[in-house]
Amino acid sequence: GVFINPAFIEPFGLTLIEAAAYGLPIVATKNGGPVDIHRVLDNGLLVDPHDQQSIADALLKLVSDKHLWARCRQNGLKNIHLFSWPEHCKTYLSRIVMCKPRQPRWQSSDVGFENLETNSPGDSLRDIQDLSLNLKFSLDGEKSEGTGTGALDNSFDIDDSVDRKSNLEKADLKFSKGVIGSLMEKAGQHFGGGRFPALRMRKYIFVIAVDCDSVSDIPKVIRTIMDAAGKENPIGFILSTSLSVSEVHSILISGSISPLDFDAFICNSGGDVYYPSLSSEDGLGLPFIVDSDYQSHIEYRWGGEGLRKTLVRWATSVNDKNGQTVEENESRSTTHCYAFRVKDAEQVPTVKELRKFMRVQALRCHVIYCQNGTTLNVIPVLASRAQALRYLYIRWGLELSNVITFVGECGDTDYEGLLGGVHKTVILKGIGNDALKLHSNRSYPLEHVLPFNSPNIVQAKGCCNEDVRASLQNIGVIKE
Repeated sequence: GVFINPAFIEPFGLTLIEAAAYGLPIVATKNGGPVDIHRVLDNGLLVDPHDQQSIADALLKLVSDKHLWARCRQNGLKNIHLFSWPEHCKTYLSRIVMCKPRQPRWQSSDVGFENLETNSPGDSLRDIQDLSLNLKFSLDGEKSEGTGTGALDNSFDIDDSVDRKSNLEKADLKFSKGVIGSLMEKAGQHFGGGRFPALRMRKYIFVIAVDCDSVSDIPKVIRTIMDAAGKENPIGFILSTSLSVSEVHSILISGSISPLDFDAFICNSGGDVYYPSLSSEDGLGLPFIVDSDYQSHIEYRWGGEGLRKTLVRWATSVNDKNGQTVEENESRSTTHCYAFRVKDAEQVPTVKELRKFMRVQALRCHVIYCQNGTTLNVIPVLASRAQALRYLYIRWGLELSNVITFVGECGDTDYEGLLGGVHKTVILKGIGNDALKLHSNRSYPLEHVLPFNSPNIVQAKGCCNEDVRASLQNIGVIKE
């Protein structure tokens, strides 16, 4: 037999664990928890739940291939102990031990970035083999043996005739005394820094998240804000935009602005985070490093290729009804951002309607109209420009009150998420007004949900050096 779980979204998949314990190979959805379970157990096949033919092919393949069926059954029975409670507790504790050393440290030098070679943890099940106590419980009730690492060199037996609780308490005591100490030492070696550039010593961080009416206006806005910042305080800069990293690079070059003037780049509406680099490490020949830790952070429930196919079918249905209105923009798309070119913004659904369509299809993602409605970005549900900023706050250990976000009077459909909070916000009047049409279907005024009278939000009269400096003086960032 074969156990099948073709759910559109499966947060974890306890039934898959139970099936593996009984020796049943699985065919499961590739959206959600089954991906992690399959990575550990390797006892079946993953399928796109929206593709009926692939589900049928996977079932037929397992049933017709006896060797494959037997191998999946054997792998499930062999690895099922990795989901036992002792293993879960051990993995949980090891992650807690590693969290504190992962905190990035301020870079002592104020010149350039420091490239560090250490690896960072990815999904929650990584390194299970290295840290495992290997407590293997026999499904037939036979005695199992386990060996540890480091201080747990002595093996111990778990027999049904011995009180299991007592054995587990002893194992936990050994683990607490021996393994955690070695883990702390190992964590200090591996996570004393990060493989990405550390933040240089800054007093303030300026986040330029201005959605200009025209892309060609972005260099001017950047230059104005940088000039207004002056040299009084060490200030870092983050550029947050809906553009791809290659478009950002072209814009900076056109404005004679060096990428090294920035500490980070939030691109594709929050789908990707990049850091400047002296070398080209992004595969595109551009001087940027992509933050793969952030990518693993937003990967959860990301539909991937299945989502892209659904979006392409949706675009085709819109075009069949209204003519050539939406088309996929492959040049701007990335692994975590599917971009579409909108030729007629009047003929496409609103953001609210599009989000409803995604929910009906059981697809969890963010849909964002950008650049005055000429572009549609679809990114993971855990990604956004605001979320990327929160990620950098934690990664760099920033003081939120020292973060200043610059926005226009309006912007992309994720504009609301950039306002409010503990950080300070400067609204540049006269910028982004063309995007007001994207918010015309809002059922509530923006001032009803955002405290525009807050001392943390100020409005600059315009986008010139004097107006920006006056706003920064009002919030106490620079002196008069």
